[in-house]
Parts: sequence; C-alpha cells; structure tokens
Amino acid sequence: MKMWSGRFKGALDRKADAFNSSLSFDKRLYKHDVMGSIAHCTMLGECGIIPKEEAELICKTLSEIFYDVKNGKLKVVGAEDIHMFIEEELTTRIGDVGKKLHTARSRNDQVALDIRLYLREELDTIAELLHTLIKTLITLSNENLDTVIAAYTHLQKAQPTTLAHYFMAYAEMFLRDLERLSECRLRINVMPLGSCACTSTTYPIDRKNVANRLDFADVTHNSLDAVSDRDFAVEFLCACSIIMMHLSRFNEEIIYWASDEFGYIELDDRYSTGSSIMPQKKNPDMSELIRGKTGRCYGDLMALLTTMKALPLAYNKDMQEDKEALFDAVDTVKMCLDIFTDMLPTLKYNKESLRSGADKGFTSATECADYLVKKGMPFRDAHGVIGRLVLYCSEQNKRLDELSIGEYKSFSELFDNDVLNCVKAENAVQNRKAVGSPSDKAVKAEIKRAEKLLRSYFPET
Repeated sequence: MKMWSGRFKGALDRKADAFNSSLSFDKRLYKHDVMGSIAHCTMLGECGIIPKEEAELICKTLSEIFYDVKNGKLKVVGAEDIHMFIEEELTTRIGDVGKKLHTARSRNDQVALDIRLYLREELDTIAELLHTLIKTLITLSNENLDTVIAAYTHLQKAQPTTLAHYFMAYAEMFLRDLERLSECRLRINVMPLGSCACTSTTYPIDRKNVANRLDFADVTHNSLDAVSDRDFAVEFLCACSIIMMHLSRFNEEIIYWASDEFGYIELDDRYSTGSSIMPQKKNPDMSELIRGKTGRCYGDLMALLTTMKALPLAYNKDMQEDKEALFDAVDTVKMCLDIFTDMLPTLKYNKESLRSGADKGFTSATECADYLVKKGMPFRDAHGVIGRLVLYCSEQNKRLDELSIGEYKSFSELFDNDVLNCVKAENAVQNRKAVGSPSDKAVKAEIKRAEKLLRSYFPET
C-alpha cells in the first residue's frame, strides 16, 4: 500500500506503477536523503514539534539504514522512489514513530534538497578533477617553454608559438570552468527544505537550523519557487557542457596531431587501440570517445531545458526527469576528465616535426610586415609587400628564412641583414612580450597567475 493511498479506492495499475517509479535511478541519492532527513528530524525535536526522544530514535535508525545500504546489507528495491524506500524501511524498523519523520515536509522540498546536496558534492569532485588537469598542464608547460610549434587559424599555419603557450591556452579554458563551477555552487548552496509542497507549513519550524546543519549558506525565500526551481541544475549542466566542449576541442587536436599527415605526437599504447582487420592501426579511441561523449552531455542539458520550458508553478511530475540527465552528465564529465588527465602526460611529442611545422607555412610573415612598419612603412603597404614576397616564395618553393638579402631587397630597400634574424621562429616567439604572448617571460607570468588562481580555489595546494 502506498503511503499516499488514503484518498484512493483502487490500487495503481502495475504498468503505471512501474512507469511512475524513479527508484531505479534516484537510489543513488540515498546518502543525501538520509542526511536531509536527519537534519530535518533533529530540528523537529529541538522545536518541540515531535518529542525529542522520538527524534533521536528516528535519527539513530536513519543512520543504521544508511550504513546497511552502503555496506550492501539492505537492498534498495520495491518502493516508488528512494524517499519512500527510506521512510518505509524506517517505519518497518521502529513502527509508528517512523511515520512522524515526514511532519512539516513534502517530497517536493525533500527531493529539491537531495538534488542540491548531491550536486554540491559532485561539483566539488569535478572541481578537484579540473584542478588536477590544470596542474598537469602547468607541468607540461614548464617542460616545453622552448618547444617551438606553429599556431593555427582556420586550420592553416598562422604564426610561431610554443607548446607551453599552447598548453596554457587550455589551462585558461579550464580555469574559467573552475570559476563557473564556483559561481554555480553559490546558487546550489541554498536550502529549500521547509517549503513543503508549495506554500510552506503551519508548524513552527526553524529552517535556518536545518540549513546550518547541512552547511547551506542560506535558505530559499519563496516556497513556490523553491520546489519548482531547477535553474541551479540547468546551470550545472551548462558548466558541464562547456567543460566537455573544452575537452573535445583539445582531443580534436590530439586526433589530428596523431595522424600520419601531421606526425606531431605518438599515442601511448595504454591509451590507444588497434583494428580488428588492419594490423597497422593505432587509433586515438580515448580522444574520440571524449569527443563523442560531449554530444551526450549537450543532450543532457537540452533535455532538462526542454523539460522545464513550459512548467507552471509549482512542482510537476515532469521534474522527475531531471535526475537521469544530471546523473549522466556527472558520470560523463568525471570519467572524461579522469581518463584525459591520465592520458595527457603519456603523449610523446615529435619535437622535430613540431619545429619543422613552425618553419613551414610562412609563419613569420607577420614579423616581416612588422619589420617594414618599424622602418617607417605604413602597415597596409607592408602587408602588400609581404603578400607578394610570400607569393614569390611559393613559386620558388622557398621558405622565408631561405631567402637571400638580395631577394628581400628586390621587394623593398627597407630590408637589411637583420631581417634574417627576424624571420627565425625562435626570435619571432621571444620578441612577443605583451601579456598573454608566447615568449618565455610572458608564459612564465601566465603560469604564476594560474598557480595563484588555483590556490584561491584550493588553498592547501
């Protein structure tokens, strides 16, 4: 018999009961449900809403249920959802006293609390994974300050940079992800319990008491909004989707760079697979899976946005659909961050190919134009001169650093012998000293800034 069946004459249809049930997926909230129930029940006892000794018995039994589930002694089966399962088990163990737990509470505010507790915990785990990844990128950057590579735009060689500068570009992305998660946590960390079904309760509850016990920064301030709000969950899924976007971009480049056409990196055997038919293959499956799972995470975000887009106040059963999307995104992001952080240091970089790539594609053409500008030529005129110079090189199958000074002067008398140093990739990199540029000094400053930001999120590191 359902705990809510008093108003009903007949039983719920068997298939309808299965369709309505969420226990198969929301059972992962058992810890958070017990945490919230213990805080709620302790408050009921302290406020004199139920006898204090009964509150203590309920809390003691809830703790026992938690450990029995955790240790596998109690199987989570047979109930409508995890909330009903725990309450039914509580009543089975201590009888009518257990029925008092739900005083001044609804499943509507109860599930809203559980989700916030769950997301707060998982968000912190994801932040730790990002922290580890950023530290890995910083280590790789420090090791590759002098590894010259070509930067690309439009997937065409653009200008010389370093592998350190490249790694720190992704570190910046993941630092923004940390910032987003930190801001999202502020909006998750608000306590909805006490809102009940939709208009709070007539019992003299102390919501601040419960919030303090559960380490929430504040309580919600409108009961209608509190039980129907999933903005914090949408925001969390958005943050997860952006993390996955950054991972996907990074892995897209790894896939390119590992190809024979690029030849920039070699995949470690531990993070690549072979073909069932082609003996020579070494496939970047980890990177491809991360790229593919990004679409999955986007789908989770779109699913929740679509679920919420037309819901009237306050709670609607549609909102039961929030959990599977949230759980899937949490599992996907954690798994991808973990495997990618392990894989990244194992990549072997072909520094000769990387350097050769930087020498090709006329990556120092902008340096040539700037050289003429510093000699007094307007930039647009210099741009035209170097464009013609590059065309000449293409026709002669030469690089800029292979031209003689005579060939340079045939395009402009402003060129002198020092232009030959200007077009060297190393010099082009080191001459870029502005904040955010690839010179050693600028990248080292960026690394220090990143380390300082990490310490602001994780003071003990």
